[in-house]
Amino acid sequence: MASQVVRNFMKQQGFAEEPGTSCDMHFSGLYFQPRIVFPTVIAGIILDAVGLALVSAALFFALSAVLWWNVAFPVLNPFERFYNAVIAMPRGKTVLPPAPGPRRFAQGMAAAFMLVVGISLLQGWQVTAWIFEAGLVVAFSALLFGKFCLGAYIYHLLRGEFSFANATLPWARPFN
Repeated sequence: MASQVVRNFMKQQGFAEEPGTSCDMHFSGLYFQPRIVFPTVIAGIILDAVGLALVSAALFFALSAVLWWNVAFPVLNPFERFYNAVIAMPRGKTVLPPAPGPRRFAQGMAAAFMLVVGISLLQGWQVTAWIFEAGLVVAFSALLFGKFCLGAYIYHLLRGEFSFANATLPWARPFN
């Protein structure tokens, strides 16, 4: 049975309400991409910290490019295609559909942050790189450990959906 936190997360991402077991499997699949991207971001930060700014910048540019690809062509998202082909279908799990608007917006925000980090590293703007790296760490930590997607939340706020956005917070409870 999906918890209310998981249901809120799924609504925040732009998905329709699903039965408990299906919702849990879908939720697990949605976490596949950030579970790969976040450690790669951490690797980029470590590479920068040990003096390999050019390698780090290349890594951030590559991540940014992949995430922009996901935004522009959600049907061709390599993470979701791999998950569907290798994990979901063989195990009878829920196949991930193309990302709805809030999820694509969040990926676009992450792509933009990574692009800024890459440019900052190439330009020698270390403080700017640190600020945007910290923003990525905070956002991914909230996503993976708190089931809160900052990008999707901002998407709903920018659309003027304040009540809906606040109702998708991890600690929000359904209206009775």
